[in-house]
Amino acid sequence: MAAVALRLGVLLLLLPPPPPLPAVRGISGQSRSASATAQPSGPPAPSVRETPRRPAAIPTAPGPGVGSSPAPEPPPPPETPAPLAASPAAAATAAARAGPGPAPVTDVATLCVCDLSVAQCDVNCCCDPDCSAADFSLFTTCSVHIVTGDSQLCTQETAIYSINVAAHPPERIFKLVDQNNPSIFCIHATNYKQALSFIPPEMPTSQNFDSLLKQFEGVTFSAESDVLLNTELDAQNFSDTNETARYEYGVPIQTADAFLRLPAPLVSSQCSDANPAGFLVNQAVKCSRMINVGNCNTTQALSMLFYTNSSILAVPKSSQLVNVTVQAITVQSLSGTRTLLNSSDVLLLPKNLDNQVCINVVLGVSYSITYTNAGEITDAAVSFVLGTINTKMLPIQQSFEITFTQSTNTHGQLTVLQSSSNQDCLAVEGVRTPVLFGYNMISGCKLRITASTECQLLANIILNVLKGQNFPEYVASFGNSQAQDVLDWVPITHIQSSEQGLCQIPVSFEIEVKWTKYGSLMNPQAKIVNVSATVISTILAQTHFGSERTIQIASSVTFIDVSTPAEPGYKAPPTIDAKLPFDFFFPFV
Repeated sequence: MAAVALRLGVLLLLLPPPPPLPAVRGISGQSRSASATAQPSGPPAPSVRETPRRPAAIPTAPGPGVGSSPAPEPPPPPETPAPLAASPAAAATAAARAGPGPAPVTDVATLCVCDLSVAQCDVNCCCDPDCSAADFSLFTTCSVHIVTGDSQLCTQETAIYSINVAAHPPERIFKLVDQNNPSIFCIHATNYKQALSFIPPEMPTSQNFDSLLKQFEGVTFSAESDVLLNTELDAQNFSDTNETARYEYGVPIQTADAFLRLPAPLVSSQCSDANPAGFLVNQAVKCSRMINVGNCNTTQALSMLFYTNSSILAVPKSSQLVNVTVQAITVQSLSGTRTLLNSSDVLLLPKNLDNQVCINVVLGVSYSITYTNAGEITDAAVSFVLGTINTKMLPIQQSFEITFTQSTNTHGQLTVLQSSSNQDCLAVEGVRTPVLFGYNMISGCKLRITASTECQLLANIILNVLKGQNFPEYVASFGNSQAQDVLDWVPITHIQSSEQGLCQIPVSFEIEVKWTKYGSLMNPQAKIVNVSATVISTILAQTHFGSERTIQIASSVTFIDVSTPAEPGYKAPPTIDAKLPFDFFFPFV
């Protein structure tokens, strides 16, 4: 765009000046405004030639002479000030302006920056609507000669004021012309009208509050119905483009019918039920709700069913469902005393008592979502606080909370078997401890073998004890490696070492981590370059099963520094890849 505008600007300098054109339209009235550019008093500024409307793509240079233009029709008598309305010619030109170029935001014909006195004519202020023709006859000059619109536009509307001292008596001359911007960097067209000005927001009042609330309520500042529709469309688009079946951070949690909704306050403190819960986004909010106690049993947001009657999709766009189970129910009395029910396997619905009291009203909801490293939801539980309310407690206050807990491996770390006091391998399955970088570790347990032990089943159990559930396939080379950076993850090499025999029992699990110093010699960083996991098995002869026997099972982690000696070196000098546009020296070359 810049190159095109540059060529256009150069061509304009080569064009001959345009011939004289017909006289311009005249407007004799104006009103106060607050934005535009005014030229202060002083020597008369070069005026522009009055030209008819031309296509904005071919701007023309300003022409000479305003003082030589013929005077407009005589103004009204002194006792009746000039009207402030625009003439039909101005309306026609304004309609023509709606072409390719943006329409000006400020009407310069109605702008007067020197009008400082209310209901009083300011001296030498030729645009003051309080001045009559008799006042103009006493002016020596105009304090403001030219008022222009937005200087960023390629075509600017300009109001020109002057005093014709040759007339008897002297009279004001007002002309409204179109001035072309000589700059090659100007706005030719715009598709957003409000971008050219600052639109002050509408202040809420008692009369417009309901309309503003309807316009701006919702999580996306629109009507609630629009929020529901937009959220469903966004989820549909996400499902269509998400080829990897998993939840990602912030994605709305899908249910069998729509989304898992977590009511929240929006513009006001009132609860809105259109707020979808985002994956891994912990929330804790409070909001108020105005209800009719007599019809509390018909309000969905007050019932347990509203929060438990829909199953959650384990992953987006999936047929695998996760039911929302009730974990705990707490009952609150009118006085605020709370009691935890012994059983959560009950359904307590709101019930109205003599139109004054309602029981089993949902006052608090707490979701607990369990997920895996693969972005899959495995469990969903909810706890309720059900209260008794009356008409004096309106509006009621509700609290909503949602937390996410990672399953199996809470910290997302490489783990090993954790030693316990009883040292029984069959009792420590699932008990793990994270591997800390640079710390060599060793742990173990004892396995008791009897005559009734089945070899293959025992081997599988011990292998799960040593490796744990969902043993990872990759380890981060740095402590802050991102999942999307594939090169920052090191695959784990699995090694199997065993003897030939019928019954092989894993007796040792050894993890070896090789790392090196990476980066500057002044502040080297540790980088993991290789990880191997070795399972060592031993053979148990059938003769050993005749009597009870105890063997030792061990697990270890070893860190090995494989850094090479540092060598002096110099960085290669940077290269500058600078390219100029092919027409940079146009039209000289």
